[in-house]
Amino acid sequence: MTLRSWTTGLAAALVATGCAQIPTGEPDPLAQAEAVTLPAPVAAPEPPPTPPAPAQAKAPEPPPPPADVWERIRAGFRLPNLNGPLVQQWEQYYSSRPDYVARMAERGGRFLYHVMEEVDRRKMPAEIALLPMIESAYNPQAYSRAHASGMWQFIPSTGKLYGLRQNFWYDGRRDVLAATGAALDYLEKLYALFGDWNLALAAYNWGEGAVSRAIARNQAKGLPADYESLAMPAETRNYLPKLQAVKNIIANPEQYGIQLADVPNRPYFATVSTHGHIDVKLAASFAEISLEEFRFLNPAHNKPVIKSDGSETIVLPVDKVEVFQRNLQAHDQPLVSWQAYTVKRSDKPEQIAARNGMTLAELKAVNGINGKKRIVPGQTLMVPLRGTAEPNLPDLPAPKVTLTRYRPKGRCVQVKNGVRKVVKCRAPAKKVPVSKKAAPKKQPPKRVNVTL
Repeated sequence: MTLRSWTTGLAAALVATGCAQIPTGEPDPLAQAEAVTLPAPVAAPEPPPTPPAPAQAKAPEPPPPPADVWERIRAGFRLPNLNGPLVQQWEQYYSSRPDYVARMAERGGRFLYHVMEEVDRRKMPAEIALLPMIESAYNPQAYSRAHASGMWQFIPSTGKLYGLRQNFWYDGRRDVLAATGAALDYLEKLYALFGDWNLALAAYNWGEGAVSRAIARNQAKGLPADYESLAMPAETRNYLPKLQAVKNIIANPEQYGIQLADVPNRPYFATVSTHGHIDVKLAASFAEISLEEFRFLNPAHNKPVIKSDGSETIVLPVDKVEVFQRNLQAHDQPLVSWQAYTVKRSDKPEQIAARNGMTLAELKAVNGINGKKRIVPGQTLMVPLRGTAEPNLPDLPAPKVTLTRYRPKGRCVQVKNGVRKVVKCRAPAKKVPVSKKAAPKKQPPKRVNVTL
């Protein structure tokens, strides 16, 4: 029943019973019923005021960065520790040579901050920053008999594969910045390939192909294919124990009687560039550092001239950058005093030296010609620049090298069923001098019976 019909019925009933009279002139109850409104609902009581939320506790501030790079390295160790007689042997080796370890740490102090920055940026284990101690004793000028060069010991082919340019003027394998980036790129690739840092490090030393073949041989025989189970050369077998020994010494140098020089956790060097070619000796004088220190920081430059094409940079101690730039701007003389000269067939080394006001020994020393090496036609030499002529500095390729694998004396390679193995060489058969050889016995003449 609607409100209208209910109201109409109620009014009619009241009239009929005389209980209600509708005065004349009053509004019609039916019309009045149209205006009836329902009572407003009772408002719900207001909820009590919400108490103010407690002030949120401030997030703890991150701990300050370590003041020393050694602390930073220790905090980043992540590789599982190796144990065994080889590790103990190398611990004994390094701890018995504290002066050698001190020199290695002192050299590394110039570059450790930069290497750790790159290692941390790639989220790699901090042990990787110690690898140059095994490769080169942190010497960016290191060169091996297998033609591996630089702090990370790249051979020419692998260096080119990872973008390290090598030519007459410059060898990127010895460029600390370029070689560090290339080495970490290579290690990341090896880790992605093997999924294990021990195998990746073994491959960095032995080669990824050799490690892959060793894994395949073990898998074919149903043997484990982890680092400890693989057959490998002695050099590679000792590679990780050496790294573990260095790691143990860095972790607790006092235990081994080693004192490490402090290495502040801040950049040691910065890079600058010049608007043109510049003599190495002149650049060192602009920075007001010794020529030896300049060459140690910039070993990638092969010649007495830094041939600048906009890509090579000069590495200087941070506190020497401003003085270098100031001295460079104030210099109004030529920056280059050397040029390249190609030896002709008619040239004699003594004549080349005399024409350029040098002795033959000086000419050889400037061009890194040591020992009994000869100057031959077609060879490029650095000679003094005459007058104010424009120097001849052509782009020249790097000299070709023959890659050889070092083997200890008395060791030979044996190939059996396609597997190469280093074995002890057999002693060659001794040749007996002809004079001592036994003369063949003369046979007596045969007797012939003749019948007359």
